[in-house]
Amino acid sequence: MTALAIVLAAVALIDGAAASAPVERCTVPDSFLSTEIDLGSVMAEVKAHQRLDISVVGTGSSALPGPDGAYFAYPARLEAALKQQLQGVAVRVTAHIQSRAPTAELATALPKILAEDKPSLVIWQTGTADAINGVAPEDFRASLDEGVSAIESSGANVILMNMQYSPRTDAMLDVAPLADVMRFVAQQHGALLFDRLGIMRDWNDSGIFDLYAATKNYDMAQKVHDCIGRALATQIIGAAHLDATRMQTTR
Repeated sequence: MTALAIVLAAVALIDGAAASAPVERCTVPDSFLSTEIDLGSVMAEVKAHQRLDISVVGTGSSALPGPDGAYFAYPARLEAALKQQLQGVAVRVTAHIQSRAPTAELATALPKILAEDKPSLVIWQTGTADAINGVAPEDFRASLDEGVSAIESSGANVILMNMQYSPRTDAMLDVAPLADVMRFVAQQHGALLFDRLGIMRDWNDSGIFDLYAATKNYDMAQKVHDCIGRALATQIIGAAHLDATRMQTTR
C-alpha cells in the first residue's frame, strides 16, 4: 500500500497571536495503514449487496462541537471518503457517541447497537476515559475483550481505534499502558488497530499539524478529523481488498 497523501485546501491555522504556515496535506506513513489482516465481512457485504454498513462506537474525541460538528467529525468524513472511492456502493456510517464513557460502559451498549445497525464493520474508539479515570490495564483488557468478542459473534469485523495524541497532556496523562493493551487485544482477536495515537504524534513531530498550538476556532480539529476519516477509508479499502475502480463497472 502506498503512503496516503491527503490533499487539503490551504488553510491558515490561527493561534493566540498570529497565523502559522498553511497546511496543504497530511501524510500517513505506510507502517500505520498496511496490514495482513483481512476485513472479510466488509468484502462479502460489498461484493454481494453493493453496500457497506459501518458503526462507529466512541467517546467525545469521535465528535466535534457545534451545529455542524457531526458533518466535520471523522465518522462523516469517513463516509464521504468511502462514497467517493467506492462509487456505486451504498455506504452508511452510523456514529454512536457517549462522551466520557469508559470501555466497560461502551461494551455494555454494543449488543443493542449491533442488533439495530447490523453492520459488517464496527470501529470502536476508546481508552481515553479509562486513562483519565485510572482504570487498571487488566480491567480495561477484560472490558475490551468482552466487547470485541460480542462484535465478532455478530459476524462483523472490528477496527480498534486508540486515543488522540496531545502534546499538551502527554506528560500529565500516560495512555501508553492502555494503548499497549489495545494492540494486544487486537492481535489476540485478529482485529485491525487504527493507531490514531501514533499517527497524530507523527503529524505533530513532522510539523504537519501543530497540536500544541491553542486555536481560536475549530479549523485544525476539522482538518485532523478529515485526515483521520480519509486514512480510515484507505485502511478499510485495503484490508477488504476492494477495487475502487471495479466497484463502478461491475454493478
